[in-house]
Amino acid sequence: MKLAYYPGCSLKGTSFEYEVSLLKILEAMNIEVKEIPDWNCCGASAAHSINHNLSVALPARNLAIAEKDGFESVLAPCAACSNRLKNAAYELKNDDILKEKITDSLEMPYNSEMSINNMLEFLIGVVGKDKIKSMVTKPLAGLKVASYYGCLLVRPPKVMQFDDPENPVTMDELVALTGAEPVNYSFKTECCGAINSLSKPDVVMALTGNILYDIKKHGADLVVVACPLCHSNLDVRQKEIERKYDEKIGLPVLFITELLGLSFGIDPKNLAIDGHMVAADRVLKKIEGLTNQQ
Repeated sequence: MKLAYYPGCSLKGTSFEYEVSLLKILEAMNIEVKEIPDWNCCGASAAHSINHNLSVALPARNLAIAEKDGFESVLAPCAACSNRLKNAAYELKNDDILKEKITDSLEMPYNSEMSINNMLEFLIGVVGKDKIKSMVTKPLAGLKVASYYGCLLVRPPKVMQFDDPENPVTMDELVALTGAEPVNYSFKTECCGAINSLSKPDVVMALTGNILYDIKKHGADLVVVACPLCHSNLDVRQKEIERKYDEKIGLPVLFITELLGLSFGIDPKNLAIDGHMVAADRVLKKIEGLTNQQ
């Protein structure tokens, strides 16, 4: 299967750690993907709320390029990007008039036949549990990990068609493959505030605070995510939330690819873990201690 890789804007900028760790674990597993040439922004930040045709045309262009190059499947690690790509594919498949309008404006055909995978779908459905488990050389037994899914991986259900929209478990299954213990808590799919971080910071801090304090209450050592927007709010805003509510959190927030990389025995520096705002030093020391005991 020819796999196309759509990084989107965040993985090339504010969430560079996600791309670094993704490419490292793919290299370790001998899986080759090719970045879609001349890709453009999927429009997740604002286009979908400004102009409907534009919100479809932007992701459709990326899919049309990948299709033209003979790819059968697209990996879109960013939850927002995979959401927009899937929404565009769904609308074009179910609205012939819109499809004609969009393909005419793009001056490119698009048949809506490619599969589009978010990071979790790719790891579980394409790579497979057996392959991932075989790569684990440094089991993380004794580490308690909370998986935060957020909104965009599972909603809207009819479009995303991924996991249980109320109680998803795919990321927890990946956590378990590393040897770590998945932590069950109440806010798995509650919104973190997404792109309102700058326009409505108080709202975002309240939403994100609820998530982080609940995870903390359930005894997690760290949080894993598969969405740059979620990571930004949980990681970057964490110190500010602590000051506002006068209560310590201290939870490192890693991308699922970073956690997998650690279990594969990849050096944390090569996974860009030191690029986050909340330092993961305490967790890394715990992992090292667990490894020495094995």
